[in-house]
Amino acid sequence: MNALHQSPALRLALLHICIIALANYTVQFTGTFLGYHFTWAMFVFPLVILATDLTVRLSGQGTARRIVGTAYIPAILVSAWLADWRIGLASGTAYLVGQLVDISVFQRIRERYPAWWVAPAISTFFANIIDTYVFYSAAFLRSSDAFMAQHWPAIASVDLVFKIVVSIVFFLPAYGITLRFLKRRMALA
Repeated sequence: MNALHQSPALRLALLHICIIALANYTVQFTGTFLGYHFTWAMFVFPLVILATDLTVRLSGQGTARRIVGTAYIPAILVSAWLADWRIGLASGTAYLVGQLVDISVFQRIRERYPAWWVAPAISTFFANIIDTYVFYSAAFLRSSDAFMAQHWPAIASVDLVFKIVVSIVFFLPAYGITLRFLKRRMALA
């Protein structure tokens, strides 16, 4: 990575770390909607997928992978400090696996379909599935938190559905707006 790209890549890695930390802090807080349990993290974590997809589109897979790699260990440590070690480790593992799959799926779809929204919609769907179930199983299977140990599969499924809906309804349009803005800004630079 040349000197011009180091600063934006570092800022993106820090953005990933902040999003992951906030998601791991808010995963501890549950709510109920229409009788379904969820965690507040479902409104936070899809932002990291949005950031990764924009990075792949604008800077390439290599840069996106470097950002994910750079954010991985600090995200675990910050998350473990904010929540606990198990959530931090589960989150880091889910983040790494989910984002690397997202990067690969996003690029393949982007190469096949020219419409700006197809790749982020499909890759977000798969990244959320992988991330959600890797995270919840690693964090709460046989957990000392009796409620989460018993209910994590149902909570994970509800979170997944909500994350996908939130991603499609809110973050996909935000992706389009941000992509348009960044392309214009890059054209002017």
